[in-house]
Amino acid sequence: MIHKHINYYLSHIKQDIPAGVVVFLVALPLCLGIAMASGAPIFSGLIAGIVGGVFVSWASGSQLSVSGPAAGLTVIVLGAIEQLGSYAGFLVCVVLGGILQIILGYLRAGIIGAFFPNVVIKGMLTAIGLILIIKQLPHAVGYDKAWEGDESYMNETAGDSFMDIFNAMSAISIGGTFIALGALTILILWDTAYFKRFRLVRLIPGALVAVSWGVLYNIVTLQWFPDYSVSKEHLVSLTITKNMSEFADLFMLPDFSFLMNPQVYVIAFTLAIIASLETLLSVEAVDKLDPLKRTAPTNRELKAQGMGNIISGLLGGLPITAVIVRSSANINSGGCTRMSSFVHGILLLLSVLFFTSILNLIPLACLAAILLQIGYKLAKPQLFIELYKLGWSQFLPFIITVVAILVTDLLQGVIIGIAVGLYFVIRTNYHRSISLHKDEDHYTLTMHKDVSFLNKALLRNMLLEIDENSVLIIDASKAKFIDFDIQEALRDFLKAAPDDNIKVEIYGLSEGQLL
Repeated sequence: MIHKHINYYLSHIKQDIPAGVVVFLVALPLCLGIAMASGAPIFSGLIAGIVGGVFVSWASGSQLSVSGPAAGLTVIVLGAIEQLGSYAGFLVCVVLGGILQIILGYLRAGIIGAFFPNVVIKGMLTAIGLILIIKQLPHAVGYDKAWEGDESYMNETAGDSFMDIFNAMSAISIGGTFIALGALTILILWDTAYFKRFRLVRLIPGALVAVSWGVLYNIVTLQWFPDYSVSKEHLVSLTITKNMSEFADLFMLPDFSFLMNPQVYVIAFTLAIIASLETLLSVEAVDKLDPLKRTAPTNRELKAQGMGNIISGLLGGLPITAVIVRSSANINSGGCTRMSSFVHGILLLLSVLFFTSILNLIPLACLAAILLQIGYKLAKPQLFIELYKLGWSQFLPFIITVVAILVTDLLQGVIIGIAVGLYFVIRTNYHRSISLHKDEDHYTLTMHKDVSFLNKALLRNMLLEIDENSVLIIDASKAKFIDFDIQEALRDFLKAAPDDNIKVEIYGLSEGQLL
């Protein structure tokens, strides 16, 4: 069995290593930015990314999901650190939150993920794609105001995000813009059928070529054309450690004396619930994007995330969730198995240990180009057209989810989308469960499927349409369940029918159900 699994992963290694490189390039600045936005030590974001890649990827049941620090938790983390007055104290919350997630997994709370409608998941993915485009445009022209918001949901910053685009237009960097345009051109060409004919193109990820282009461009222009180069503040910025002792100093242990503080338990519970919901949303979305249409076991996912948060908290890292942007980058780059996520975690670890000086040469505009392409793939115009053609019952929940996420945040937007989707489900069932047809000499009331109390008003209106001195045939043979309220409405009608000389014939219902 072990030999079979090893062969399975080795058979996809050619796709998974390049995909892991792309995910690494996407994850690196996001791990740093999310740590900055959370008010945590900058290395804590990298710890969370490493743990998500190295440990959670194997514990998870999803082959393509990527875990790491989530921008959606930044507000909670920032508030918790301020409330406790200690980052070491906050790490206790991360560990406790992880324990709670494992408990939720054993309680089978992962079933919640099955109640997210497909159209709402598509709306979530599209909204995240649009957010990436909106937030990456300033970076693509060299306006790197704040990297911490690049994966976050709009969350009270919709106006700020559009203002960043406006400000960026008045602060365009020629070097940054040229790098981004060159990187985008490479990424687009790398995806074309013409270029894919070449074996070398299939072996080397386009994102790696795009990043190499940015690094080489900047080295050349700094040497000979400094006016067209990008400055240090527009490059990746990692802390350089000279030896293993300095590297070890970057880790931090939790301060377990905070277990006596009641606030710790409230924060831990909040982290566990929000992180679990975001994880379930992400895993459900990844299942939709998976070309092989594999379904991840959600309860196992909650346990895996819980284990990841325990390890991350003990090492000094931020809380972890499954994250859709990095997962999308994995899928779009051809990732096939969990090996790609593992490779991204190993690369994050190696980058901190050995390659910080090289990585610090990468222009942020290159990474913006990679995320712009991912954003476009998530929010393709064709998707809007396809859902519009399917009718309002599909298009409205989709478009409302997109708008709601853009103006609120991920969880609120999805809840609004689910509510709208539920309305259409109820409306459809309301009309399709019962129908009334009039023939020449009789009426036929048909129950097409299980009938709930939601159809009570509709049933009463239909019964009122039946004329005096007529025959009514009630066909309930297709309904396995008929709600008590529906039975009561039929009983009332049967009692009143003789007064209007209405004869009733019943099929599929026993007399005992209507007595």
